[in-house]
Amino acid sequence: MSGHKKEITKEEKKKLQEKYNAYVEEVTPKASLPKRMASAFLVGGAICMLGQWITNTAKNLGADQDTAAGYCSMILILCSILLTGLNVYPKLADFGGAGALVPITGFANSVAAPAIEFQKEGQVYGIGAKIFTIAGPVILYGTFTSWVLGVVYWGMKIFQVV
Repeated sequence: MSGHKKEITKEEKKKLQEKYNAYVEEVTPKASLPKRMASAFLVGGAICMLGQWITNTAKNLGADQDTAAGYCSMILILCSILLTGLNVYPKLADFGGAGALVPITGFANSVAAPAIEFQKEGQVYGIGAKIFTIAGPVILYGTFTSWVLGVVYWGMKIFQVV
């Protein structure tokens, strides 16, 4: 007992492909590359200006460069998490694209967003299981790469290459 499948001819395949391509063209949002680049520049630039302002303010209040940079990072992360919780950061990211996603604020958003989204599922199965779904690979491979480079550097020091 064999099932009879209708063979699709090359003409039918071509028509289906053309129909699919027309559908994709119809539903794909049209975006202007210069406009996207400008909005990324504006949002990313604004985040960086805020960070520089925080750093300069901390230095003017007597902090050294490293301490001022630490305050800058902490305040930017706090702002990002608060804006994520208020559902403002996703809108900023929609407008600014990579300008909002690349800086430290984007990383904080990628950690906070899943935790907020899945909090209704509880502390363990919600927040605990989902908090690093986006940021986890970045942390994992960043840490692993740092370790590998540290071992290479250590080996180079042993053999007096550096």
